[in-house]
Amino acid sequence: MPPYVPMLPAPIEGNTMFDSFMSILAALNTNVLWGVPMVVLMLGTGVFLLIITKGVVFTRFNIVMRYTTKTLFQRQDKSEAGEGTISPFQAVCTALAATLGTGNIVGVALAVATGGPGAIFWLWLSALAGMVIKFCEVTLSVAYRTRNERGEIVGGPMYYISRGLGTTWLAVLFAIFGFLASFGIGASVQANSLATSVNATFGVPLPVIGAIVALLAGLVLIGGITRIAQITEKLVPFAAIFYLVGAAAVLVVNAAEIPAAIAQIIGDAFTGTAATGGFLGATVMYACRVGMSRGVFTHEAGMGSAPIAHASADTDHPARQGLWGTFEVFFDSIVMCTVTGLVILTSGLWHADPMMSEGAMSSEAFGQSIPGGEYIVTVGLMLFAFATLIAWYYYGEKCVEYLFRKSRAQRVAVRIYQVAYVAMVFAGCVANLDVVWEFADCFNGLMAIPNLIALIALSPVISRLAKDFFRDPDTRRPRDTDYSGMLTFRDK
Repeated sequence: MPPYVPMLPAPIEGNTMFDSFMSILAALNTNVLWGVPMVVLMLGTGVFLLIITKGVVFTRFNIVMRYTTKTLFQRQDKSEAGEGTISPFQAVCTALAATLGTGNIVGVALAVATGGPGAIFWLWLSALAGMVIKFCEVTLSVAYRTRNERGEIVGGPMYYISRGLGTTWLAVLFAIFGFLASFGIGASVQANSLATSVNATFGVPLPVIGAIVALLAGLVLIGGITRIAQITEKLVPFAAIFYLVGAAAVLVVNAAEIPAAIAQIIGDAFTGTAATGGFLGATVMYACRVGMSRGVFTHEAGMGSAPIAHASADTDHPARQGLWGTFEVFFDSIVMCTVTGLVILTSGLWHADPMMSEGAMSSEAFGQSIPGGEYIVTVGLMLFAFATLIAWYYYGEKCVEYLFRKSRAQRVAVRIYQVAYVAMVFAGCVANLDVVWEFADCFNGLMAIPNLIALIALSPVISRLAKDFFRDPDTRRPRDTDYSGMLTFRDK
């Protein structure tokens, strides 16, 4: 098969201005925002930050895992904690709520179906870069966080861009892209994935699903970050355990095929995948592009969304919360995506039927191995999609708050956004979302650009904070510890 060359997608049927615009938008997403340039930018930033931090998230990975896994359910000593609205575990659950979802189930199937088994290897490589990037962006988010007019702790890229770089216009751009993206990937796309899955499996009418999901979402969202965190800290672990137990059962049944699947993943990453059955074949370059772009899509490292949730965490040191960022990418991509990939590869379905959709492929891979396996995928998608839906609302709300900082205007803007978001949830359940997907991908990619610029520019701050924390990671700093001396824009 000849090398992969990005091409302009075929125009949408018709000859209207809107059709032409959508074709251009699709080409922008495919070739730039979620194509090779973004993959290069993400990997380049990851390698640069890896050097700046001296690879500390890998050389001290034992500390990352010891702190995160050991303290998952421990009650925090408030006398030793720092500022924050929610616990570190609640913060990572809120962030994981936004990342775990269709990308881990449908996205992995798409990567394998188009890029072959080798795409999983490049997804792993994307995750390694993502672990470094998310550690850095979460650390900055906590370091530059502040309080809004209601006394709540707020942070995220818009704050470390404006407070760290002093570049308000770039922060405003991020906030605009962030709140627009929330309507797509947060509200309508997730609601549509949930509704279509439930409708296909249980036959519930789409308008009924839409009304129920919109009502439930509205009840959660009006409680702000505290209620969102309370829901996600219960929903995310349950959904993850439910899905992993089902996947483990499938892999036990298919245990004999696992060694061959792992060999395919590693071998095809450097040789490409020959055409077999319904699979059309894939070059090394294409497998690399697909695997890395799907990796970025699922773990969201570099997009700047997750740091908005992490900024509210009750922690004593910015870099300590950064450990949770590293754990988040590890669990999302190295654990969840790998499990899904192995289920699909050991089933043999990835090259059997070129007409099979990615969602059907995941469902059938479970169903053919264990009785009722398809229901695991359906229920998993339901739980993950709803969790993603409510987490992305919080991201969008904080972006709106940043754009409308005057008290009265802010309250009105947030209320309008809240109503519009719930309306988009209902619309997502009943509408065809091909157009929305393109806009969602576009704004997701646009969010990453100002965020990555800030990460590179603020790398001296990241370096100082990481060095300070890892000098004595087991010591809890007192509440009044002042880190402002480390937050200067340039090295002295």
